[in-house]
Amino acid sequence: MNILTVSGSPHYHAKESVSNLMYGVIFSLIPAMLVSFYFFGLPAVVITLTAIVSCMFFEFIIQKYLIKGPVTIFDGSAIITGLLLAFNVPANLPLGLMVIGSAVAIGMGKMTFGGLGKNPFNPALVGRVFLMISFPVQMTTYPQPGAFPTRFADVVTGPTPLTKLKDGIMQSRTVSEIMPELPEYGNLMLGNMGGSMGEISAIAIILGGIYMLVKKIISWHIPIAFIGSAAIFAGIFWLINPEVYPDPVFQLLSGGLMLGAIYMATDYTTSPMAPWGMIIFGVGCGLLTVIIRFFGAYPEGVAFSILIMNAFVPLINRGMKPKRFGEEVKNG
Repeated sequence: MNILTVSGSPHYHAKESVSNLMYGVIFSLIPAMLVSFYFFGLPAVVITLTAIVSCMFFEFIIQKYLIKGPVTIFDGSAIITGLLLAFNVPANLPLGLMVIGSAVAIGMGKMTFGGLGKNPFNPALVGRVFLMISFPVQMTTYPQPGAFPTRFADVVTGPTPLTKLKDGIMQSRTVSEIMPELPEYGNLMLGNMGGSMGEISAIAIILGGIYMLVKKIISWHIPIAFIGSAAIFAGIFWLINPEVYPDPVFQLLSGGLMLGAIYMATDYTTSPMAPWGMIIFGVGCGLLTVIIRFFGAYPEGVAFSILIMNAFVPLINRGMKPKRFGEEVKNG
């Protein structure tokens, strides 16, 4: 006798699948990837391929020999983890560290909890924070943009705009003194600045985000709440003392804020289910990012803010449950 297992309601048939959604995200990342290849050259290509292959390899090994379950390395999720992890590291990161970061991202961040759909924290950010804490020198030696460098030795390193601003303020310099030494907003938009590989070009990331919104891969709630709250909060501090705190436009275009808001905070598994929960989550990420940037030891706060809010997702989901299918709305 065949037993038919029926899941709980609602029941809805759609053409979307996990693989379709994952490969849609991968396609949307192409503009940011091409920008990183242009500014950082062959080292960026090598780092990206190393991260993707390593993530797929470790997921295969764990699924095949440890969990002993179905192997799903071609559903696109491991590729996305590899891409986002590569986007969160310098293009001149030693390849051995890239492999270690991939092992941590997949092993600790994803497969320890059972695999796709079960991990509470964004795997790529778990890998990035592990590398940042364990290898701070290598993770903060950022390459400066140069047209098609062909070897790691050709990469010229220097501080990111956020790091240079933070260091200048710690030396009692004013924002108006430091800003002329930083890239103009046009360069920040295009990606002509130092930083992690995939976070440098705001316009490339925004184009990818627009594609995902049009294709309904993500909704607007988390990115808008994240970006909007960061802009408002940074703007308040800027109005209070513009010589200590930079303007909100600089905050939005520098560092990993756009990449985090559009790609990593919107991860299906690690973000809330209901729209109001998504907004609360995004606002929390934006506020924490600005607080860490202004008052923390690190010049960047996106990774930490998202991981902190990931921990609150079960609580947010409990307080912001979506209405169950068929539930009657009570009047009064």
